[in-house]
Parts: sequence; structure tokens; C-alpha cells
Amino acid sequence: MKKILFLIYLILGSLSVSAQIKFKTGIWRGILKPATGEVPFNFEVAQEAGKKVIYILNASERFKVNDIQTKADSLFIHMPLFDSEFRLKQDGNQLSGQFIKHLGERDAVTPFNAQYGQKWRFFEKPEAPAFNVSGRWRAIFGDGAERDTTVGEFNQTGNRVTGTFLTTTGDYRYLEGTVSGNKLYLSCFDGGHAFLFTADIASDNTITNGNFGRTPWTADKDAKAKLPDAYSLTALKPGYKKIDFSFPDVSGQKVSLSDARFKNKVVIIQIMGSWCPNCMDETAYLVNYYKKYQSKGVEVLGLAYERTADFEKSKKAVLQEREHLGIPYPLLITEFTSNKKEAAKSLPMLNNVMAFPTTIIIDKKGEVRKIYTGFSGPGTGSYYTEFVNEFERLTDALLAEK
Repeated sequence: MKKILFLIYLILGSLSVSAQIKFKTGIWRGILKPATGEVPFNFEVAQEAGKKVIYILNASERFKVNDIQTKADSLFIHMPLFDSEFRLKQDGNQLSGQFIKHLGERDAVTPFNAQYGQKWRFFEKPEAPAFNVSGRWRAIFGDGAERDTTVGEFNQTGNRVTGTFLTTTGDYRYLEGTVSGNKLYLSCFDGGHAFLFTADIASDNTITNGNFGRTPWTADKDAKAKLPDAYSLTALKPGYKKIDFSFPDVSGQKVSLSDARFKNKVVIIQIMGSWCPNCMDETAYLVNYYKKYQSKGVEVLGLAYERTADFEKSKKAVLQEREHLGIPYPLLITEFTSNKKEAAKSLPMLNNVMAFPTTIIIDKKGEVRKIYTGFSGPGTGSYYTEFVNEFERLTDALLAEK
């Protein structure tokens, strides 16, 4: 009997090793296939500490994924954030299957395939670029009441383009793509969202016939293009100076701003969700910010608005984010959903909640001094640097107050 069990163990072990070996290290080209058009991106499979890991590649970002399971010819990849996963079959150098986003009460399923050894994103051999899109652009998305002015920032070297679009509610993170002839192609995939932008380049100063999903867009080069002040978009309603709430942390313990740990402290309230890529970027910044400022008298609180009002489901998603990003400050489960109107009900002293994230800065007297809408992450370059410098100057000024 022992010999039979030992043989079974060896066979199963060899199958597991075989499945892992087939998932080759190196660069792959993946294609998500939503109804609005194929979204290509690249990822790298690496061997670290005896295990396979994946790095999703977008411009300068390398987004690490280490929850990879193999079973016979099947591959299961669970993304570290955003409650999403891949379920794939492998056939030689190809993968095919589904990308699944768990959206609270339903799943969104997108077909997916990937090819090993393809390092290109849009074209293996693009045409020589007819124009250079490097610089700042004033971009208009949508028509009529849906019209939205954004700022594009791009850097082009040869055919390769990187950059992003900034909006009043956040940015489109690390975009990467190609100029081929007079055509522009940009994409990004981060496990939560898959973005595809295409357009015609009419000249070095004009972009036309753009499409972002089903949304049209155009752009004109404008070195002075800018968005409204992010500190001006969300405010307290008249008659309010403070905010108040009482929500449970991940252990179920109620937390409010009247707790002793927040007395005479500068407090940063982060309205966020584990499903939100811009929130992820802000959280990564706040982790280091908290380590720098907590000993000086700053506390940070994250208020999580998840896809569902179910505490246990929300807790699971929030704990996953806490572990992945190493979040040292408390995260509270609001039990309100990520619907902005629902979020606004939880904090009725605010005039609105128009973006995730929204950041509320409270002084040592417990009064709201500033509210910042959205977040310009590291993919925005100088915008991110300017935000960090201004935010920390404001923190230093509030700490210096008596």
C-alpha cells in the first residue's frame, strides 16, 4: 500500500512540475477581447524563490502577481487586487481562456489569449511614424452633456509612446503604445481595468477621430492645458466645519474621529475602494507618507466603499489589498457600496462624492481644512511630483499650528 501511495505521489508531482514547466519564463503578449475592441498588453513570467511570478508591463510599471496555480493543462492566476482572475488552458506556447472580474453580485467575463515570445504590443513591424505626439495635449472626450475636458501627457521615442490622460477624477495610469504611420494606439491593463485608446494623428499638433471604447475623443497640443484645482471640487456643506462617522474596521471594532488616537492629530481620511486603480496608486503613496509622518503627529484612515454592502465579502477584498500593499493604517468597512450617491449618504456633510479616491485633510482641532478630489498617480510624471510636494507642505504647515 505504501508503495502504491508513493507511486501516486510521484505521478502527481511530475504532472505538477510538467504544468509549471510549460508556463515558460520570458515575455508574453496577451489580448483581452471585450466587445469594444481587443486590448493588447505584455507580461513577463519569471522564476523567483522556486516559484513562478508574473509582472504585468505597462510603460515603467511592473505589476507583480504571485498567486499562480497550475493543474494539468490549466492555469489559474488570481490578481492581487481588484478581485479578478484568469482561468486559462495552455497549448504549447499559447494560452486561452477567460479574464473574470468579480463585481459583487455578478461576474464580468472577457475572452483572453496570449502568445509566448511576442515582445511587441500592437505591431511587430509598425510603419515609420508620420508625427511625434510628445508633449501636453488638451483632450476632449464625449459629446454634448457627456463632454469632458482632460489633459494628455505623452512621450514618444521612435514608434513607442508612453503617457496618460488626467481627468478631474483621476488618471488613466500607465498607458503604453505605438505610433504607426499617422495612427495612435495606447493600452493599459492593471488587473482592474483594461483601457484602449486609438486615434488618427492629423499633425504634430492635432489628433482626430479618437475612440476610447465607444467614447469619441480629439486633442490639440497645448503646453498650458490644465485641469481645475483638485482642492476646489469637493467641499463641506454650509454650516459644517467637521465630519463625523463610525464604521467598523476589519476586525469589526467601531472607529470614529472622536477616538483618543486622533485627538490633537492631523488626520488624513481616504475615501477609497479595493477595486479602484487610482486608489491603489494613492494608497501606495500614503503607505510611505504614513511611515514618514505618523511619528510627527499624523494619522491616516481609509474608508472602504466596496462592490457590495456585505461586510464579509468587503472584508476579504480589503484584507487582500492591505496585505499586498503593506498598509499600516486602519481600513474601515463602510458597508456602503462604491456607487457615488451611496457613498455621499455615508458622509452627509459633504456636498458630493464625485471621485474615488477623495482625500479629506483634517487639522489638529478636528476641522476640515482641505479636500482633494481624485489622484494624479506616478504615471502622470510631474503632476504626481507636484501633488506630493504640495501635500507634504500642507501637512508640515498643519503640524506647525498650535
